[in-house]
Amino acid sequence: MSGIHPFRVLRAKPLWIANGVITGVLALLFTVFYVGANIDPVDHMEKLPVGLVNADEGAAVDGKQVNLGAQITESIEKSTASGGKIDWKVMDEKGLKEEFGEGKLYGALVIPAGFTSSVTALADTSATGAPARPTLTVLTNQSAGSVGSSLARAATIQAAENASLQVGKGLTAQNGAEQAKLPAAARVLLADPAAVTVKDGHPLDSHSGLGLTAFYYALVLVVCGMLSANVISGQVDHALGYTHNDMGPRRLHRPLIRATRVQTLAISSTLMIGLSLLMGTLVMVGAVGIMGMDAAHLPLLWLFSVCAIAVSGIGALSLLAAFGTPGMLVVTLVFIGMAVPTAGATTPLEALPGFYRFLAEFEPLRQITGGIRSILYYDAQGDAGLTRGWVMMAVGLAAAALFGFGVLGWYDRKGLHRVPAETKPEETAVAV
Repeated sequence: MSGIHPFRVLRAKPLWIANGVITGVLALLFTVFYVGANIDPVDHMEKLPVGLVNADEGAAVDGKQVNLGAQITESIEKSTASGGKIDWKVMDEKGLKEEFGEGKLYGALVIPAGFTSSVTALADTSATGAPARPTLTVLTNQSAGSVGSSLARAATIQAAENASLQVGKGLTAQNGAEQAKLPAAARVLLADPAAVTVKDGHPLDSHSGLGLTAFYYALVLVVCGMLSANVISGQVDHALGYTHNDMGPRRLHRPLIRATRVQTLAISSTLMIGLSLLMGTLVMVGAVGIMGMDAAHLPLLWLFSVCAIAVSGIGALSLLAAFGTPGMLVVTLVFIGMAVPTAGATTPLEALPGFYRFLAEFEPLRQITGGIRSILYYDAQGDAGLTRGWVMMAVGLAAAALFGFGVLGWYDRKGLHRVPAETKPEETAVAV
């Protein structure tokens, strides 16, 4: 028995330094990833895709064909007011519906049919009764992300209001002498002729979390894979007899079964695949069956969920096996720290700094969120993110296997074998 008191280890400087460096770096990195990504999305916004539809067929004014909708469309396209923050995509109504249904647009501005006729009717002094005020429609798309939809809504409303004022200036200039014959209210209306209305361009069911259920569901899948990897890694080590297993006050230790590092990872990965079937099923039962989340394509949702958990878990197992104890910190950074801000579910990728957009190209949560969003909101269309989700999961699985088994194979060839925990006979529980 040593006569040194256990609390004396607190005097050891290396203990404080090592843990201080690890926890300090972790705190700094999480702050940079989470706060840095979302601190100023408007300033970082670049080419946020927004639709622009002109359904106006024009009208004859003073013997000339005029199309105010086309003028507004051209003016918005050429405008530098947004500073490149908005990528205006001119399309027809069919194309708008398709891209809204695939989550490729965060919003849209629609100039309706008969817009020119409605505007010119405001300046008609011979008309009886109050003419109908023309309307510019702003469409939002919460299914593509609530923050992105809000950013698009603000920019589109501003563009619509500016367009109305520009049209008003033109009407005022053309009808200067005639305006005196109009009532005061009509003259005010003529200066700003178009009303702006806001509608949901791709309505979601009530139990869709305002477009966030896909993100939270995907996050659950990734967390299940990540945390279960930590559990499985420890339990496999215990089953092989390399580590103790503390069960309350009792410490258990199984007889040693020697295994190479590659064999250990293969055992853990097999266990992960099998348990992913259970976890994927229970996640879907909890979300859809118990909590009532709106979801369609349930067999596909189940299959995608199982695969997402398995791939995330095998990726985490590879990192844990390659890096050892620090591996859990690496896993946390890769699957949570860098993943959540770059998932594109809260802040759109177009509103992130360039470094975060780079991370989003391969971060697993973004790929899984896209696939789940396609299944839940966009009728499981491949172009809406499902194809990318499957492809990137396959790439992720291949990368994890190559990295994990490659590094561990090198360890085994170099003779860097694992050292089993030392145990006393009275501490050993022989249970296999």
